[in-house]
Amino acid sequence: MSTEQESPRIGILCWEAGSAPRGLVQLEALVGNSTNPASYAYPVRFYHVNGANIHTILENPDRNVLASMIEAAREMAADGARAITTSCGFNAIFQKELADALDVPVYSSSLLQVPLVQKAVGAKGEVCVLTAKKAALRPEHLAAAGIQRTEGLHIRGLETCAQWGRIFSAPEEDLDVEAVRAEVVGIALNALEETPGIRAFVLECTDLPPFAAEIRRRTGLPVFDFITLVNYIHSTI
Repeated sequence: MSTEQESPRIGILCWEAGSAPRGLVQLEALVGNSTNPASYAYPVRFYHVNGANIHTILENPDRNVLASMIEAAREMAADGARAITTSCGFNAIFQKELADALDVPVYSSSLLQVPLVQKAVGAKGEVCVLTAKKAALRPEHLAAAGIQRTEGLHIRGLETCAQWGRIFSAPEEDLDVEAVRAEVVGIALNALEETPGIRAFVLECTDLPPFAAEIRRRTGLPVFDFITLVNYIHSTI
């Protein structure tokens, strides 16, 4: 394998080292998680951004942290990264600022796939987004990701689930990962039962791809997530 092939071409902006609560650390150990190197069939480079955490990204987007993200992304680009992405789908809100600041393409969030999926399923098809916290996913996030059509777009939040909700209510306590798996798949199945017109799922949260295969199997529908996005990015560079 050549040196060029061994060098990471994709840079991933991550939360500050040590800032992930215990429950998320458990999810990060799963293959398919955005911060697990085993999730990729090619090398990627992780960069932990000072100040980036669940509060400054997911709950209250902080423009000071955005400045740090831009600085980190420029450093990765200077070191050879040919595309930049992030380890949290809520960074969609910073898509324009990140892309405008860099000379390499930026893919801030799995949500960028929603307009593509909407086009693919047509006007009669509906799309379901599964998100870590529906209450925090604002219209500004959707608009920044290029989502113009909200008719037929169904957003399901996982914060109401007993185990997943512990990420927010009891962040330093252990999660029952298999219970989380059942909750995630259950939310998807429930959405499809209530809205049979759903023709595809998009997983906003970068902790959800480990459960994507089971959602595909149980629903029979396409599932787009962070890994499908990064695989596509990799194929372009």
